[in-house]
Amino acid sequence: MKPAIQYSFISCCLSLAFSPLTAECQSTAKEIPQQPNVLFILTDDLQASSIHALGNEDVYTPAIDSLIAEGVTFTNTYTNGALCGALSMPSRAMLMTGRGLYNIQSDGMKIPKAHTTFPQQFRRHGYRTFATGKWHSDKAAFNRSFQEGDNIYFGGMHPYEQNGHCSPHLNHYDSTGVYGPKTKFTGEEFSSKMYADAAIRFLQKQKGDKQPFLAYVAFTSPHDPRNQLPNYGRKYSPDTLDVPRNFLPKHPFNNGEMRVRDELLLPAPRTEQQVQKELSDYYGMISEVDVQIGRIMEVLRATGQAENTIVVFASDNGLAVGRHGLLGKQNLYDHSVKVPLTIIAPSYKNRKGEKNQSLCYLHDIAPTLCELANIPLPESMNAQSLYPVLEDSGTTHRKELFLAYSNIQRAFVNDSYKYIIYHVNGKITEQLFDLQKDPLEMHNLLTEKREEANKLKKQLAFRMEEEGDFCNLNDPNWWQDGHKLTFKEMQQLYIYE
Repeated sequence: MKPAIQYSFISCCLSLAFSPLTAECQSTAKEIPQQPNVLFILTDDLQASSIHALGNEDVYTPAIDSLIAEGVTFTNTYTNGALCGALSMPSRAMLMTGRGLYNIQSDGMKIPKAHTTFPQQFRRHGYRTFATGKWHSDKAAFNRSFQEGDNIYFGGMHPYEQNGHCSPHLNHYDSTGVYGPKTKFTGEEFSSKMYADAAIRFLQKQKGDKQPFLAYVAFTSPHDPRNQLPNYGRKYSPDTLDVPRNFLPKHPFNNGEMRVRDELLLPAPRTEQQVQKELSDYYGMISEVDVQIGRIMEVLRATGQAENTIVVFASDNGLAVGRHGLLGKQNLYDHSVKVPLTIIAPSYKNRKGEKNQSLCYLHDIAPTLCELANIPLPESMNAQSLYPVLEDSGTTHRKELFLAYSNIQRAFVNDSYKYIIYHVNGKITEQLFDLQKDPLEMHNLLTEKREEANKLKKQLAFRMEEEGDFCNLNDPNWWQDGHKLTFKEMQQLYIYE
């Protein structure tokens, strides 16, 4: 095996000459009361296509819909991908640090001290930082980021064998960062309500406080287990739900992850009736978390803090739920790598309800928040801020995106096309989709547009090299002898000092 790729801390050399920040914007005691608060609401595995306001007539999401009605929604927001099957781990680490997939450590298992998180940067500049809910990285990074919190979940998902969301295994905040027996407890309410309750208590304490706050609320819903829904929220009858137009009983070829946990929840081939049942449970989880988001927003308004608060709503990943013959998110189709992102900022009230089609990554939000709050960007961030797009909706953000999963799937996205290439057990499979004419990615144009696919493949190979991808499309094996990357091998990649 090749040695791990080692990095020292390297400044991304972001120039504040291209930022709205000036020396006068630096945080001081006098300026702190005028700085905006930040409320970040993150869901888990919520498809952008499973929100009523974004076109899904079957699902009921009034609270999320109201956020979309109040803010600017970026309808082409993607995650950068993952090296292992636990996709929320890298997604959340990228989101926190404003760094891409090949610039975080070991797929986000640890956020090293060299990588400043955006809550950590806000904390350094006078903000009171709070978190509740899911943290899928190391505890030391959590405590560097947040000075307080409650009902904290360290892990990927609430296990089925521990009663799932109904008995969430949580922690109270521990200033020492140890999080041992004294801080652990089992919640008596559904996970989403536990997180919303903690956020509401925090918001109520901030009423009248002149110190600005950053509150991070990271739900574990609608991630499975979905076998026990709470009493609140809307319930769905399977036979009333539309089967996705891109439903397939079985994926047409081996994408390298046909036996991952997510795909084994319902063995293939699947029927339309089975997928309708999956959707009814999934939508039930979306509606229940929507209720809790509504509770949080109601308290934000009731305490008089909404007018001076930046609200961000997003998800860490999407999910297939029957599309393309898949259930999980270990793939590079839009239903799994495209996520909702809405920003409500006091400075952009004239942009209410706007839908912006700029290509962007989820981790672009970290530098965006720093700029919106007039906080200097930490040197470790290398994402591209959406601030210029918020200032001028006609501004081009990114012209292309590069997506990756393990060492078996790579994709390239531009304004017109998505090109996906697979390397599984020595076999290469390619797909080309016209995203403008075929947003559901149902028609592979590879044969008709071979020249276009070849051009995108070259651009993809260039981006992979530019990003520091350990795979090489010009190598017949892509990486080593072509075997699928193991979890242990993943842990040893991209180690930072």
